[in-house]
Amino acid sequence: MALADLLQQDAIIPALKVNSKKQLLTELAAKAAKVTGLPEREIFDVVVQRERLGSTGVGNGIAIPHGKLQSITSIVGVFARLDQPVDFEALDDQPVDLAFLLLAPEGAGADHLKALSRIARVLRDHELVTKLRATDSASAIYAFLNEEQASNAA
Repeated sequence: MALADLLQQDAIIPALKVNSKKQLLTELAAKAAKVTGLPEREIFDVVVQRERLGSTGVGNGIAIPHGKLQSITSIVGVFARLDQPVDFEALDDQPVDLAFLLLAPEGAGADHLKALSRIARVLRDHELVTKLRATDSASAIYAFLNEEQASNAA
């Protein structure tokens, strides 16, 4: 599963200014609403509900908030690079400055897990993460994420 299948360039927020985890999730939900046409509140509620089970801050300044929605037809991602890191109650207690929101249909099952796994694997690449943190260009972020795909496919 390629990140290009999940993430369109217009779903990238290259320099997001937020002060809290809640504000970050609100902005991700707003962008996801624009990309999917679904209600922002519905997206936010699903993501917050998932966060209550445990933080999706996976460490190294990265969060992968996610949720399943009945009204979505395909797996969709939104990526944000934050201007300043925020506390996300991450597993390693480090603040988060990169977030990849993943939304999937209720019945996505294994595809949802494959997408989460793929995102986590891609964002474990320290060289890629360094490049993502060094730019505030949506097109560069999109290219870096897709370039990584090509090198992993080889």
